[in-house]
Amino acid sequence: MEANNLKILFFDIGGILLSNGWGHESRRLAAQKFGLDYEEVNALHTFIFNVYEIGSVTLDEYLDTVIFNHPREFTREDFKEFVYQQSVELPTLKWLKEWKKDCGFRIISVNNEGKELNDYRVKKFKLHDFFDAFISSCEVGLRKPDPNIWKLAMGIAQAQPNQCVYFDDRIMFVNAAKNLGIRAYLHTDLESTKKILQQLKEETIMS
Repeated sequence: MEANNLKILFFDIGGILLSNGWGHESRRLAAQKFGLDYEEVNALHTFIFNVYEIGSVTLDEYLDTVIFNHPREFTREDFKEFVYQQSVELPTLKWLKEWKKDCGFRIISVNNEGKELNDYRVKKFKLHDFFDAFISSCEVGLRKPDPNIWKLAMGIAQAQPNQCVYFDDRIMFVNAAKNLGIRAYLHTDLESTKKILQQLKEETIMS
């Protein structure tokens, strides 16, 4: 790939910039805190969470299915507050916000997230300071690993696969992007991703 063709950086959010919005660790903590049957919660979550992530049901409808299908001794608002509190900033985000100021790239998210969680995370962690646009599953009705979500992102960015680089913390999604001809990298830690990004920046400056 010609370095001077580089145009767009696509980034996942959960696992790179922020903790996962509602991952299995958070669900296990919720089961402990609220006295839930984790196996039951997880089974119901598996059935409906994909539907929530593409925007077909609301967070309340998801919770009706997974949590409030039984009488509970805690309130819906208390549980939702716990869900939101599971989102925390990772060190990568602070570094990337500084790096972006003179990196020369447009940066777009390609992420799976339900509407309420996505909106909360964008606002809470000022993700507009890093991303130029958001291709979020809840807004576009597509979720990774569907190849059409990357195709949509490239169409919105008006970029070809060889002009794009993608970062994700899940190898399945990295491979899905690679299958479309996108140069994709597995994020494992801040230092290795910093090296890749600095190299991309240098290649572009030298081209």
